[in-house]
Amino acid sequence: MLVPQEDELEQPPYLYPDYVGTRLRAPKEPLIILPKTLSDVTGPVYGHHRLGELDNDLTRQHEGEPQGQKIIVHGRVLDGDGRPVRNTLVEIWQANAAGRYRHKVDQHPAPIDPNFSGAGRTMTDDDGYYRFITIKPGAYPWQNHYNAWRPAHIHFSLFGRAFRSRLVTQMYFPGDPLFFQDPIFNSVRDEKARQRMISTFDLDATIPEEALGFRFDIVLEGRYATPFERPHA
Repeated sequence: MLVPQEDELEQPPYLYPDYVGTRLRAPKEPLIILPKTLSDVTGPVYGHHRLGELDNDLTRQHEGEPQGQKIIVHGRVLDGDGRPVRNTLVEIWQANAAGRYRHKVDQHPAPIDPNFSGAGRTMTDDDGYYRFITIKPGAYPWQNHYNAWRPAHIHFSLFGRAFRSRLVTQMYFPGDPLFFQDPIFNSVRDEKARQRMISTFDLDATIPEEALGFRFDIVLEGRYATPFERPHA
């Protein structure tokens, strides 16, 4: 996604040296605009299968119950004028309650939860509304710098009418003590913009004796746009 110059402090740069990975992935040549292809016209393919009944409930995708605090994550997807973005695919992926992804690359010594895959998807309704049931992810160590830990977060991916319209961001939780030393979070240099990546506790969405509620609205453009990750070369 190309970000207008006036939004540079509100969106993460391609190169943010404290985030070591960007030193290798940031483009070294000027960006170019590629011509449209057939896939841009026909739209993306949403995974290998159609959306399933339990795709938005990550706590019921296996025979047993996953470990950890059950949460509701919900909100609306809006355009820059506050209008709902209807029928758009929203995907999430995350670590489990122990802070480990169910992926062969993640070898951090925390338990894998056999009842939690950590991925879900849903479509927004006519009001741009989405809702997931999941488990609050744990913090996890990474090797960006000494004693580095990522704050608890959930990755979000949104698709428009074509694959190239995909936007990716991360949702954080209020009051996380690890914000101060996380270069991914702090690569968004505007404080108000960083706050737009933090969900809010929502008692109305909380299910008594079952799950805490968190609201996370996503604004795709404009003055109050949610910060999105830059595509890398």
